[in-house]
Amino acid sequence: MAAAAKRPKRENDGAPGTEDELQSFLLWCGEVGLKLSDKVYLSKERTVAEYGMLAKEDIEQGHVLFSIPRNALLHQGTSKTKKVLEEEKACLESSSGWVPLLLALMYEYTCAESHWKPYLSLWPDFRKLDHPMFWSKEERERLLKGTGIPEAVDTDLTNIQKEYNDTVLPFMRSHPELWDPERHSLELYQSLVAFVMAYSFQEPVEDEEEDEENEVPSPPMMVPMADMLNHVCDHNANLEYTPDCLKMVAVRPIRNGEEIFNTYGQMANWQLLHMYGFTEPFPTNSNDTADIKTSAVYTAAVRETQREAEHHHLVEKWKMLCEMETVGEKGVFVFGKNGSLTDTELYTTLKVLCMSKEEFKEFQANEGWEEDDDDDEDSKMAQALSFERLPALAPEWKRLLHVAATLTMDQYLEDMDSDHRLLEEPGALAKLGPRERNALNVRLGQKSILHHLQQLTQHGTA
Repeated sequence: MAAAAKRPKRENDGAPGTEDELQSFLLWCGEVGLKLSDKVYLSKERTVAEYGMLAKEDIEQGHVLFSIPRNALLHQGTSKTKKVLEEEKACLESSSGWVPLLLALMYEYTCAESHWKPYLSLWPDFRKLDHPMFWSKEERERLLKGTGIPEAVDTDLTNIQKEYNDTVLPFMRSHPELWDPERHSLELYQSLVAFVMAYSFQEPVEDEEEDEENEVPSPPMMVPMADMLNHVCDHNANLEYTPDCLKMVAVRPIRNGEEIFNTYGQMANWQLLHMYGFTEPFPTNSNDTADIKTSAVYTAAVRETQREAEHHHLVEKWKMLCEMETVGEKGVFVFGKNGSLTDTELYTTLKVLCMSKEEFKEFQANEGWEEDDDDDEDSKMAQALSFERLPALAPEWKRLLHVAATLTMDQYLEDMDSDHRLLEEPGALAKLGPRERNALNVRLGQKSILHHLQQLTQHGTA
């Protein structure tokens, strides 16, 4: 089943991709040297979103669907603002790393003579992307409470406003020949952040030493045509990077009439909604996850303590776990459909919290290090915390997990049965708007994982 995509179909709402705009864009593609295979075409019909790419005939694996020269990519190095952005890049540094690109986009988007106008005209209103940042705060809380998205959006909006006021605004005022704060407003800046979140690409970093901790990611860039493809996990095309151009290549045979899909990676529905403004229909997203806050596990442990001395002992254990950076104030334990995805951290936390006084004293004396004859300790942890093996955990470990999962489930406004009724009752789903439906997919994806965890650990609560 094809997933709902980043540009949901709407009727006559000014959404991007009118026929005139698409034709203008295709003419521009020919002018800049973008080569589109004769075996594919762009369409607004028979696609999962407002528009997409379809196969005209059977396509073999490895076929190049289109290629775009690097000088047709849109980023700070190809914009007319390139010179000033390069010369003054030191004052544009920020935590996001996106300021130079966003400044270039603000200029090009509002410039009538922009080289990229036929491309950027495909998006007359970025709010049609429908990211949760464009929802009201009340709507986010009502539909997404407990999912983690409202908190993430609040952080995004705070960071965007601070970045605009502290970095972007002073820079624009020093270059009035290129930018006008009244025209290039905070509202436009926020909309372009959503545009970059949803449509930009980052070139993989080639590091022979593979030092991931010190690896600096490539800055984002806009790739015309590549962002016309919609997303599913089981994709049939992939973007490849070469020194001269970028190529979209078929990764498996594609049948005549089949839609061409790219992928954004292994992303849960809450990540897809937060970053791209869409979800995959429940239960089709095999990458769905649910977070349990580390603080929920601590609260579960507190409930297990009976005496003041036990509580003091628990505080010491938690303090050491914090010092080891195994847990943190905003930390989470992540569960996927097959079990824990943060098994090392969770295994260590459960082990320490359930230690006797004598075991913990020895653990402290060794500064958290333990001798282990098992050469594959990581594999042992992963297996122990898989859903297949969870029932075999020690009862006290299962109690902590069960209570923590229950505390997490309690954060949602609606229980799981209420959400399932919306999905299963005839006509109920059809009455939901796009936001309600996307929120339902997120909630059910998370709740189904948490509910499974509750079932597997319930015997530890006896």
